Amino acid sequence: MEDTDLFDHSLYINRELSWLEFNRRCLAEAGDPNVPLLERVKFLAIAYGNMDEFFMIRVPGLLQKEESSSLIAIGPDVYRDTKALMNEINVSVDGLVDGYEACWGKLREELADNGIRIHDIISISDGQKAWVEEYYRERVHPLLTPLALDISHPFPFISSNSLNVAVRINNKGESVYARVKVPVGILPRFVRIPSEAPGMDFVQLEDIVRSDISQLFPGMNVAEAYIFRVTRNADVKVTIDEACDLMSAVETSIDSRDIGFPVRMMVEEGMPGEMAALFGRNLKLRDNQIHKASLGGMLLTDLWQIASLDVPELKERPFTPYVPPEFGEDRCIFDSIRERDWIFFHPYEPFDIIVRFLNEAADDRDVQSIKICLYRIGKDRSIINALRRAREKGKNVSVLMELRAKFDETNNIYLARELEKIGVHMVYGPVDLKVHSKLLQVVRLEKDKLVRYTHMSSGNYNTSTAKQYSDMSFLTADKEMGEDVGELFNALTGVFGPRDYKHLLVAPTALKKALIAKIRREAENLSAGKKAYIAMKSNGLVDSDVIAELYKASMAGVKIDLNIRGLCCLRPGLEGISENIRVTSIVDRFLEHSRIYYFENDGTPEMYMGSSDIMPRNLVARVEVLFPILDKKMLRLVKKNILDVHLKDNMKAKCLMPDGRYVPVKKRGKKFRSQKWFVENRGKWHG
Repeated sequence: MEDTDLFDHSLYINRELSWLEFNRRCLAEAGDPNVPLLERVKFLAIAYGNMDEFFMIRVPGLLQKEESSSLIAIGPDVYRDTKALMNEINVSVDGLVDGYEACWGKLREELADNGIRIHDIISISDGQKAWVEEYYRERVHPLLTPLALDISHPFPFISSNSLNVAVRINNKGESVYARVKVPVGILPRFVRIPSEAPGMDFVQLEDIVRSDISQLFPGMNVAEAYIFRVTRNADVKVTIDEACDLMSAVETSIDSRDIGFPVRMMVEEGMPGEMAALFGRNLKLRDNQIHKASLGGMLLTDLWQIASLDVPELKERPFTPYVPPEFGEDRCIFDSIRERDWIFFHPYEPFDIIVRFLNEAADDRDVQSIKICLYRIGKDRSIINALRRAREKGKNVSVLMELRAKFDETNNIYLARELEKIGVHMVYGPVDLKVHSKLLQVVRLEKDKLVRYTHMSSGNYNTSTAKQYSDMSFLTADKEMGEDVGELFNALTGVFGPRDYKHLLVAPTALKKALIAKIRREAENLSAGKKAYIAMKSNGLVDSDVIAELYKASMAGVKIDLNIRGLCCLRPGLEGISENIRVTSIVDRFLEHSRIYYFENDGTPEMYMGSSDIMPRNLVARVEVLFPILDKKMLRLVKKNILDVHLKDNMKAKCLMPDGRYVPVKKRGKKFRSQKWFVENRGKWHG
């Protein structure tokens, strides 16, 4: 096998099909009867949102490549026939949509059994119908704007992922078509109506609109009305020239996203072919871009409304995150960090510790400066308020705000302007690179010396997602680590380029090269009779150079365990190539978001954590950071009580097969669910 071309496309799983397999795993979680009911509704909402994002971000590029050439490089599996690939994608998508519909049907029945009833309007009582009629007159009708499709009216703009009613009217023996936008967002998708039995009753907003659609066309005969939605390209590029700055360019790109070209139309089953063709033709969609689905197949992410209902008995049991005694309210957080390094595992330990660290820094008279990288902040203002207060108290505050964080651009621009007004030093990083690093550094004056307190993480400074994502978080006062992070901040605020770091692995300048070298070293160690082993936990594994090096290590006999949540283009279990590689994926209560890279290194193990996945965008097009765990006792504890625990999961983990399918992990011995173990043993990684 020495002559095997390890870059041959047959050795790689297509990234788009791998992405759809991840969505299938989310759907499986929504259908698992062992998962609490509202948690299953949540996973179905996640699946819908994932599919929308797939069509908004991934499919547009494929459609453009399909038009330009039949053979073209598309990720590691180069030279795919794009038309054939789109056919495979459509088959997979149709299967997923069928799965969504079937899953929603079962969930809807179970919700009704538990007192959460979602009705068709025809099935509600006369009293409830009277309430709905009043609701339509007072709350809905004034918000509706019927738009006719005829010679005197141009085809209306249909915003991305909005819900619409396509109407056919018989007018003096001729068919006239119109479109009515359903005001989801202004009004809730699921409208709660008065209940005549214990529990809650809902009807869907589009049902209310459709049931009274004739009121928009008085004196006319409304013959047909069907629900549809359009998804548009949202993968916009930021173009910068000498006449604008980065913020202006990002704002312009956001505006263009709203009018991106259509990539898909979903229409309600039963919509006549001529009606679907009319809308498709005006949207310049081909037949294979028009998908039929039941109304249940177009619920979008609005199921979050149902998943968020306050019914604790239908959700996972809450728990109190573990707080080490050293971080109790009576302890100075700076003293605790100065005494030793700390690893925190959120949400099993609270992100509030990091917020408190920033708040204490804002109020501490000895703190001189604060520097932070912000990517996704969310709606909670805890971090922003602390930075604001620090600046108001005269501290030097510098914020690197990534304006190009997809779908968070508007919020980030707003916050950047707000902070700039109060004198915070705002920078936006290298023009050609996104800054995805998660870094915070506080400089404090202690006994006439400046001490750096540094936080690095795999997760964003977002208090909401910190409760929903599992992330690794690191606090240290180590002098050399602090100098490294200080040097990186200088590069980001000054001129970015290669710099010498004692410990950090920084992309795009050195991280990929370092990972490949460490994988290669394990193969060399094993060949020399030394100890060798590789374990990686990441959200995605796509980069072909790294995958090829993993193949080489496997061929040398190195055992490799990969826990990859989402995209994985590596094919494990190929005879003579990847027989020593095992790939698992965990989809459970919390979104797996940690990145951990472990190398045995002949008994002197190395472990890195941080922001970077193993994907070209992370290794080449972003500023990413992996940091080492230098304390050997901490390294052993984290491996035993976090990394190994993930790899032992045999309840929520799925195993990747060579053909790209995921199957349940074979249960050897007792059932073991990693996230349940973390809840029950939270804090054990501290020793």
